[in-house]
Amino acid sequence: MSPESEADTPAQAALPGTLPEALFTELVAFRRDLHMHPELGNQEFRTTAAIKARLEKAGLSPRVLPSGTGLVCDIGADSGEVSGGADILALRADIDALPIPDTKTECAYRSTVPDRAHACGHDVHTTVVLGAGLVLHDLHRRGLLPRPVRLIFQPAEEVLPGGASEAIKSGVLDGVGRIVAVHCDPRVDAGMIGLRQGPITSACDRLEVSLDGPGGHTARPHLTTDLVTAAARVVTDVPALVGRRVDTRAGLAVTWGRIESGHAPNVIPQHAELSGTVRCLDINAWRQAPDIVVAAIDEVANLHKAKSEITYVRGVPPVVNEPEVTELLRSAMVARRGPDSVEGTEQSLGGEDFSWYLERVPGAMARLGVRTPGERTVRDLHQGDFDADESAIGVGVELFTAAALLDMNTAES
Repeated sequence: MSPESEADTPAQAALPGTLPEALFTELVAFRRDLHMHPELGNQEFRTTAAIKARLEKAGLSPRVLPSGTGLVCDIGADSGEVSGGADILALRADIDALPIPDTKTECAYRSTVPDRAHACGHDVHTTVVLGAGLVLHDLHRRGLLPRPVRLIFQPAEEVLPGGASEAIKSGVLDGVGRIVAVHCDPRVDAGMIGLRQGPITSACDRLEVSLDGPGGHTARPHLTTDLVTAAARVVTDVPALVGRRVDTRAGLAVTWGRIESGHAPNVIPQHAELSGTVRCLDINAWRQAPDIVVAAIDEVANLHKAKSEITYVRGVPPVVNEPEVTELLRSAMVARRGPDSVEGTEQSLGGEDFSWYLERVPGAMARLGVRTPGERTVRDLHQGDFDADESAIGVGVELFTAAALLDMNTAES
């Protein structure tokens, strides 16, 4: 069944901008092409060129961002310039992939690039915004789009502190009054979205720690710094200390992803390295996190007479959905798919640089269901076997087109 023929409710019939079957088929092919050719953050040249070519084919005037990857495109403005109008609704997509192998074994469109995969669904996000842009451009040509919409295809979301900051510096938010986005959620069925007012993701920072000592023989640990033990205690004790120095409701958590030290079983090494992430549910606790975490690491290292060197890399604050824009997305989804197509969702500990846009303008992110209804296996994000039910592309396009129309109707009234 094509997206255009599904659940033709009275609300749908009253609201233009449904997705034609031919365009849906084209968008699926576009997404599969991106999936086969994933590119890492700030290297998305092929992806950028593909988006640009399709927008230009439709008669639009996209502009590549100064970094050379990513682009921005206005619909319904006098030109393709970034400056645009005074109260634009922006639709944002992230276009980069992850540095992990695609492990899907029976997939005709699996990644063709070694150790690269669209394992977070950014290919879906990109295709949704592209599709919405094409539908909205058609509405504009028919005189049904009274206000401009901006498409933002942002690079490097996976590279802390995220490509959003550089995109904002280039002017993508000039004239923007509201901004919306979706993120694939493999726990939610295709045909559904998850919404939440307030925080929907968490802050995420990166942590690199070096520990040093004189080294020695494992027969005489009392004569040197037992660096492996020191590193192990940092791994176990620091998260516990941090968890006791803020309100537990803040959800401040240190989680280690890498630890390296030593070369021989009877040699106490001189150097150890640890890296991990710091995540936080609460924005105020996030602002205190660097001081709290660094102090805890120093305390544990000093207790074991290890010299510590800490690199704390600021990442992203939580995505905090503004209530009015969240309700706009809810109304848009209900108009397209009915009230049962929206479910509540919890705040996750994942990070998303969409949060930087929301530091400047009100906006909201929805969780886009990509699990095939009835499927029991959950292909989690950032795993090599991740894939999406492609009907979600049609859902996302119609969500965004409805949001644009409802937002503008509200603004006009």
